[in-house]
Amino acid sequence: MKTDVQIAQEAKMQHISEVAKNVGLTDQDLELYGNYKAKVHLDVIKRNEAKEDGKLILVTAINPTAAGEGKTTTNVGLSMGLNKIGKKTFTALREPSLGPCFGVKGGAAGGGYAQVVPMDDINLHFTGDIHAVTTANNLLAALIDNHLHQGNKLNLDPKRITWRRAVDMNDRSLRNIIVGVGSKNNGVMREDGFDIAVASEVMAILCLATSLEDMKERLAKMVIGYTYDKKQVTAGQIEATGAMALLLKDALMPNLVQTLENTPALIHGGPFANIAHGCNSVVATKMALKLADYVVTEAGFGADLGAEKFFNIKCRQADLKPSATVIVATIRALKNHGGVKKADLNEENIEALGFGFENLEKHIENVAKFNVPGIIAINKFPTDTDAEVKFVEDKCKALGIPVVMSDVWAYGGEGGVELAKKVVEVVEAGTADFKPLYELSMSPKEKIETICKEIYGADGVDFAPKALSDIKKYTEDGLAELPICMAKTQYSLSDNKKLLGRPTGFRVTIKEVKASAGAGFLIALAGDIMRMPGLPKVPAANKIDILEDGEIVGLF
Repeated sequence: MKTDVQIAQEAKMQHISEVAKNVGLTDQDLELYGNYKAKVHLDVIKRNEAKEDGKLILVTAINPTAAGEGKTTTNVGLSMGLNKIGKKTFTALREPSLGPCFGVKGGAAGGGYAQVVPMDDINLHFTGDIHAVTTANNLLAALIDNHLHQGNKLNLDPKRITWRRAVDMNDRSLRNIIVGVGSKNNGVMREDGFDIAVASEVMAILCLATSLEDMKERLAKMVIGYTYDKKQVTAGQIEATGAMALLLKDALMPNLVQTLENTPALIHGGPFANIAHGCNSVVATKMALKLADYVVTEAGFGADLGAEKFFNIKCRQADLKPSATVIVATIRALKNHGGVKKADLNEENIEALGFGFENLEKHIENVAKFNVPGIIAINKFPTDTDAEVKFVEDKCKALGIPVVMSDVWAYGGEGGVELAKKVVEVVEAGTADFKPLYELSMSPKEKIETICKEIYGADGVDFAPKALSDIKKYTEDGLAELPICMAKTQYSLSDNKKLLGRPTGFRVTIKEVKASAGAGFLIALAGDIMRMPGLPKVPAANKIDILEDGEIVGLF
């Protein structure tokens, strides 16, 4: 069996200018990065302003498991399937972080015959967007420490600096550090730390900004710390905005690539959904909507994280109106949620499948709360038995939600035609009437409690003293009406990663709340979640190599 890398390397890619031409873009709209990648100028959105938007489809999933779900693979396959039935379609995805690429799972560009290419470039440095985010983040950190060293005109309290450094790699040793060690010339000694770059507020701003001007305004609003008398200090006061924007000017433009079947793809922005808002950029989504009949986008991890933030943060801020949601699951993953160990997932187990189906059922209920119709895509595996398939189909039909077996991994767009037809049927029925889950006028505590009870199924929320103090401070600072970006484990509906399926009788603990004033949300940290992951016992990096002839092995 061929690996994903081998399949990708055999792809017959079109020159990116041909892909662009097929969707109405000219050479003047592009900044080429070789033959198969290009940046697209933002004025494409303005030039097509009068055009009616295409239909926006969100692809989300159940809570992820070691068995795999195939959300990105389904996204790519669905976009190719829609093109096969005559719908001009874009896929709009996030950029992979080097953290998981070299840490847990390898690549993140789809799989099998439903991939975006050039897969190796996309998974590695791509067009440098994440490096630009990292550099802008760390420029601000350097300016903050220099401000302290050069006299501290703003009276910034070194113990109340909230801005952290960033690196796009899983490195637990950098979570908490001391800077300024040594002589006086090395700066002011203080506690600091690193977050993974995709958790940086700079990444969130890149993904939510609608223009260079909007991005600069957001960067200036970022709270970097507090004075000795507890007044907030912003990046604008540190005079960092212009230089940061300069570093990000190219990164703000979406990246155009293609699928294995030459369907256009805009891949832009890469926030994680467990510690950030988990959606691709607003400018990429809006651009695709002006150029296509259908746009298939994604939100990270399960619907309790990525989809909730897509609806409550991205759609609200960008005034997007999604027409349908595809919820991806596999029979293997559902059995895993039902208590079956990974080694035993190939064996038929209807009882465990029934318990695991409860996780999918909760996500179905959650999507319905946003008044967006849902479709279930069961990502097919050869080990799925007829009895298991029938069980899932019958359960979905009983809930009144369409279900389609998707075989895009093995057959590409052809394997996604039935799913594409069902998506078009649901969209053309016109039942979508999107609404957010909560009102912004609610207090931060009320918004957090609403998410935890309505989306996770928690009995209630326990706020640590620091979280209550944070909420009080942000309310005094005028940030209480911002939406909430929950940071919690992706593996469970609860804040305990060991509680699989559909747990009940639990409470969520909020240990602290952080402000992302520039991005426009408050981050509530639940349970033991951290914003800098660590590497596993055997990192993916240990198995990745490049051979003398240029062949890449082990990436995925």
